Amino acid sequence: MAVATILRRTLFGLSGLLLLMPPASAADLPKIAVIATGGTIAMKLDPTTHAPVPALSGEDLVAAVPKLKDIAAIAVTEFSNVPSDYMGPDRWPGLARKVDEILADPTIRGAIVLHGTDTLDQTAYFLDLTVKNDKPIVLVGAQRNASDWDSDGSRNLLNAARQILADGSTGMGVTVTLNHHINAAREVRKTHTSNVETFNSGDAGFLGYVDEDRVVFSRKSLRRQTLPLPDRMPQVDLVAMYAGADGSQVRHAAETGAEAIVVEAYGWGNMNAEMHDAIAEVIAKGVPVVVATKVYDGRALPVYGFKGGGNTLLKAGAVFADDLTPDKARILTLIALPKTKDRAALQALFDR
Repeated sequence: MAVATILRRTLFGLSGLLLLMPPASAADLPKIAVIATGGTIAMKLDPTTHAPVPALSGEDLVAAVPKLKDIAAIAVTEFSNVPSDYMGPDRWPGLARKVDEILADPTIRGAIVLHGTDTLDQTAYFLDLTVKNDKPIVLVGAQRNASDWDSDGSRNLLNAARQILADGSTGMGVTVTLNHHINAAREVRKTHTSNVETFNSGDAGFLGYVDEDRVVFSRKSLRRQTLPLPDRMPQVDLVAMYAGADGSQVRHAAETGAEAIVVEAYGWGNMNAEMHDAIAEVIAKGVPVVVATKVYDGRALPVYGFKGGGNTLLKAGAVFADDLTPDKARILTLIALPKTKDRAALQALFDR
């Protein structure tokens, strides 16, 4: 009998056996947690207003991705169903505790957090700072709601599951993974209001890519830190420097209960003389001020010596946020402040 004929019969016999074999049961598959919080990924067009509103549960979103059941057993937790603009210090601690609780189960390989994109980077950073477990945590969302024929939510959800199951995913920290790109929570930011290619990590670059055949990790984020989740969230206000700012917003924040203030400055961390004077006043009254930059890339540093320049703000007692965005500088301050208001201690956290 010809070799080719033997091979054909052998392969046919093997394929027949494979067809007779039952598919893997859910019990045989790795287990992944999905925690739904809401956002555009969970929205559909309201038939009356024709505008996107919260409509889908986490279970709905998982059911809409049939390929998920081929690679993992999914356990869904419905944490909330709100626009990401509603996420903040009132919800972040509870979410961090829920993620820690779920990942404590030794059968869970990792967690996917479904979330809106407006504050996705902030929630990711809060979790990266406070969740103690080293298992992969992937935050995903969508730029297009579920009523759009080309909604990106399903692909992002599937890619998150593939990332969790990939070799090397443990110990990467919390990530934001949309449009195939993997970003570290500390460095990621939203860059476009509507384009699906909206998240990137600026100077730091992507951690990796979820490709068609496998997940490729290129680097790790080297500036991660884990801090104790505080018992309470202090009031930390965010104030912007703008042309003609008179410092009144800084003073108002301190007068209305702000325990610390983050100022979104220009350039390396610069502002005008009026803002300098207001900052010096509130620091003298015991309110820490953190200076961050609104510039996309680079660090806030005390360089310039004119009144309102970073060097004069440093001498007034301000803390500098390094390369953290103003939003993320506020998050680090929120977590650190219940433990210390010492300028040197706070600066050390931002420098880490």
